[in-house]
Amino acid sequence: MTFTTPSTLSLERPSFGAALSTFGLFAFVVTAWSLNWVVLKVAVHEITPLWAVSIRTALATLALFPALMVSGHLQRPPRTDLPVVLVISLFHMVAFAALMTAGLALIPAGRAIVLGYTTPLWVAPAAFIFLKERITARQGVGIVVGLIGLLLLFGPSSLDWTNGSALLGQGVLILAALCWSVSIVYTRAHRWTATPLHLMPWQCLVATVVLTSLALIFEGMPPNLSQISSPALLALAYNGVIGTALGFWAMTVVNRRLPAATASLGLLATPVLGIGLSTVILGEKLDPILILSTVIILTGIALGTTGRKRLR
Repeated sequence: MTFTTPSTLSLERPSFGAALSTFGLFAFVVTAWSLNWVVLKVAVHEITPLWAVSIRTALATLALFPALMVSGHLQRPPRTDLPVVLVISLFHMVAFAALMTAGLALIPAGRAIVLGYTTPLWVAPAAFIFLKERITARQGVGIVVGLIGLLLLFGPSSLDWTNGSALLGQGVLILAALCWSVSIVYTRAHRWTATPLHLMPWQCLVATVVLTSLALIFEGMPPNLSQISSPALLALAYNGVIGTALGFWAMTVVNRRLPAATASLGLLATPVLGIGLSTVILGEKLDPILILSTVIILTGIALGTTGRKRLR
C-alpha cells in the first residue's frame, strides 16, 4: 500500500487557484489575439503595412527585455537555439506578420482572421513531407473538410473575382498561413535548450531589425507619429505590448500547463471571437458564407488536431 502526501497530491492535482489562473490566461490570449486583428486593421488605415508591423514588434521588444530582466529570466540564447530563433523570427514574426498586415489592408478583418487561422491545415502535410510524420485517417479527413471550407471563401458567391485587391489580399493571407506553418514544423523538429520564453525577446529583436530594414527599403522613411491619429497609435501600442508581448508570454504559460490538443482546440475560439469583434467594432457586414466557411474550416482543424498522437 502506498500513501500520498499532501505535497505529492498538490503536484498531481492542480489547485483550484492554479486551474482558475490557467483559464484566465487562456481567455486573455483568445481575447487579446482576436482583438489584435481588429486594432491592426485600424492602424493600417493610416500606416503602411511594413512600418505598422515593425513598430508593433519594436514595442514588444521594448516590453519584453525589461520584463525578463526584472524577473531574472533574461539570458543570451544558447548557440544550439540560434536556428530556431532565426526561423521563428523570419517566418513567423517577419513573413507571417508582414503578409498578414498587408492582407488586412486589402480585405475585411473578419475574412482575414479566418484565412490566417488556416495554418493548422498546412502543418500536417508539411510535417509528413519534412518530418516523416504519418497522417492519420482522422487528420486526412480534417484536412479535406478544412479545404472545403476554404474553397467556399473563394467561391463566386463570396468573392468578387473581378476585384484584384480582394484576390491579392486573400492570396497574401494564405501565403502568410503557409509561412507560419513553416515556423511551427521547424519548432517541432528543433531540440530546444532554452525555453520559448527565454528566446522570445531575441526573436522580437531580430524581427524588428529585419522588418525595419524592409520598411526602409520598400516604404521609405518611417511615418511622422505626430500626424497619426490617437486611435491608430493606441492600436499599435495595444498590438505590441498586449497582443504580442503579453499574449505570447501568457500562451507560453498555458502551453506548459495544458495538453497540446486542449490548447490547440481552445485557440479555435480566436477567429470566431475575431469575426464578432470586427462586426461590432469595425461595423463589418456579417457574411453568411463567411460564417459557414468558418464553421467548416474550424471543424476540419478540430478533427485534425484531435487526431494527432500525443507528443512528449
